[in-house]
Amino acid sequence: MESSSSGSCVQGTVYHWIVLFAVWLCGSQHVLSQKTTLEPKDKFLLSDPPIGLFDPIEISPSVLPHNPNPVEPLSPMYPNYTSYDPVLTGKCHVNFSALSYTIDKTASDCSIPLAPLVADVICCPQVNSLMNIFQAAYGSGNDTLALNQASANACFSDIMSILASKGANTNIPELCTLRPSNLTDAACPVKDIASFEKIVNVSKLIDACSSVDPLKECCRPVCQPAIAEAAIHISSGGANMFGSSSIPGSVAGIDVVSDCKGVVHSWLSMKLSSEEANSAFRVLSGCKVNKVCPLEFDEPSSVVKACAKASSSTPSCCAALHSYIGTRQKQIFVTNLQAINCATMFGSMLQKAGVVEDIYGLCDIDLKDFSLQAFGQQGCLLRSLPTDIEFDNTTGISFTCDLSDNIAAPWPSSSSVQSLSLCAPEMSLPALPVSPKSGSSGTSRTGIGVLLPLVFLTTTISI
Repeated sequence: MESSSSGSCVQGTVYHWIVLFAVWLCGSQHVLSQKTTLEPKDKFLLSDPPIGLFDPIEISPSVLPHNPNPVEPLSPMYPNYTSYDPVLTGKCHVNFSALSYTIDKTASDCSIPLAPLVADVICCPQVNSLMNIFQAAYGSGNDTLALNQASANACFSDIMSILASKGANTNIPELCTLRPSNLTDAACPVKDIASFEKIVNVSKLIDACSSVDPLKECCRPVCQPAIAEAAIHISSGGANMFGSSSIPGSVAGIDVVSDCKGVVHSWLSMKLSSEEANSAFRVLSGCKVNKVCPLEFDEPSSVVKACAKASSSTPSCCAALHSYIGTRQKQIFVTNLQAINCATMFGSMLQKAGVVEDIYGLCDIDLKDFSLQAFGQQGCLLRSLPTDIEFDNTTGISFTCDLSDNIAAPWPSSSSVQSLSLCAPEMSLPALPVSPKSGSSGTSRTGIGVLLPLVFLTTTISI
């Protein structure tokens, strides 16, 4: 009886926090309108928007939900999402019904309450994939691989209207740094299908990208170099690139090659099914996203001061460390590989500033501490492989967390971030640290998906 009672207590505690987490996410769209005064130390520092669709994605802080009292749950809010007929421009001549698979998936991955929280790893990669596939759908009847500016303006507006009508967040352009010009690839000199297929070795390209292996592509790429080779080739119109004024590596050359990659993506989308193209683009995007840490780390002077001579008898060090990491999370989810990057980057900063001891181990810092926390209690790391938001009328919105146990954050062996390698020579994907709770059996819960159902009690989504 005691065992049964104990198990029920644990289950009740877990259920309690999941419900709190669901309620908080339900209210995130309303939090956007709350006015909160930020102190200088709380402001976000972001780099310039990236170039190209598959560069690391920057998230605009203006669309991130902010809870000034993260230890206290927000009041329950139950949004009601009902699909409606969008108002279109009438100037974008595309059969949107033929794109329903990709559009529906994008609307789900960028749903109103979750889009700001998963923009970097789920929403924006899926939106970029939709843009590539749409570009191909538009050009297939016009012998072109890109849109002119007038058509791009109309079609971009229609795409966003359709997504919004299916429950997607209306801030997608700001979240993902997208604009109509992404559909034009204006700087690329080759945009028609006939010229493209004369210049590029299309058999080699389609062989490399028709089936992208998600377990190998990021560490032993096949499709990525094929796309880059084709883009560089058409960037000079098929001529000798060294005789062109837009030499790859120059500022102008980088812009041209970036736009030409968009043309290559469009051509691939024409040759592959929507499912195949979407899968390939999500894998390629994931390779880029997982190489970086999306969190910004300001000068950690408070941590350095408290931890320069850290030991088990200096609780002030752990207090300073937990406080600093808590302000770095930016209220977004990160993948397990991004968390490793973040832990390594921050640890290297501390080492360079004079912190010698492994304060991650001293203060029980886990990888999940670098991802979104539900009121300081529940952390979730997303899988490094492409993940989608799922919805059904029974469970509501849900997604899969990669780790079901507390995995210790790795303290870097060197102050140089360059020493980090996420691709072991004998492995397709890097091994995550093994949980100390796994015991002598050698069985780790790392990689076992845990489904967190976010049940909207009074919500009905019709897609």
